Amino acid sequence: MTKFDDDFALLVNASKSAPAAPKDFGGGALERQSISEQVANRIMAMIKSGNLKSGDRLPTEAQMGIAFAISRPPLREALKALVLMGVLESRQGGRYTVTDLSPSRLIAPFNVMLSVADYDVDEHFEARAVVDLELVRLCAERATPEVRNRILRLARDGRAFHHDPVAFRLMDIEFHQSINKGARNGLLSALAQGLYDVALDVRREASTVPGVIEKSVEQHCAVADAIMAGNSAAAVEAYRIHLEHVRDTTKQSMGHK
Repeated sequence: MTKFDDDFALLVNASKSAPAAPKDFGGGALERQSISEQVANRIMAMIKSGNLKSGDRLPTEAQMGIAFAISRPPLREALKALVLMGVLESRQGGRYTVTDLSPSRLIAPFNVMLSVADYDVDEHFEARAVVDLELVRLCAERATPEVRNRILRLARDGRAFHHDPVAFRLMDIEFHQSINKGARNGLLSALAQGLYDVALDVRREASTVPGVIEKSVEQHCAVADAIMAGNSAAAVEAYRIHLEHVRDTTKQSMGHK
């Protein structure tokens, strides 16, 4: 019997003996209010405590129904919610498994939400400023020499693409992802990538406006030079100026004044 089976056996025993339902993950019948949410919270608590880890397979629905003292409909609702959150995945045979819990997987629902929400330019770039500027600061402080050199090379190579919007956009993605990598914070990087992907169609149009790419490239170089020097304050300020430029050209492409 695995450690996980032991944990659920304890839940089953507790559910049979406990007269009242505790609100933690200690077992017992759940309160009737928001049953599926309570089940999801209990499974999340097991993951946070280390009782459940990446790759662990959950018991069958029947076994979990006994452990939680609930019927299958609210249990299935909780499991589906955790799948949508990127915490669980359904494998062949109907058993659920804890995912790798990687930041990119866990942030996926957030990315979907951003893609379907009404687009607000100012709100978007306000959020990017919060996340991206912190990543730039961390990159200037933490990046390895190899990553710093790659950022500088990508920034300077952009000068060859003043009249090639497609090539510039490809380089732009690599430039920003290299900064994210240099920051060495997976969760912030995943957030930044999600925000970067918002309204790409509008920014694609903006990149075709004469002079936009040239200005972006020089701003990239200013950011890269500061990162190479390890000057986090200068890097943040240069990146702030770049973000304002991208925000303004995005607005112009959308016909905003």
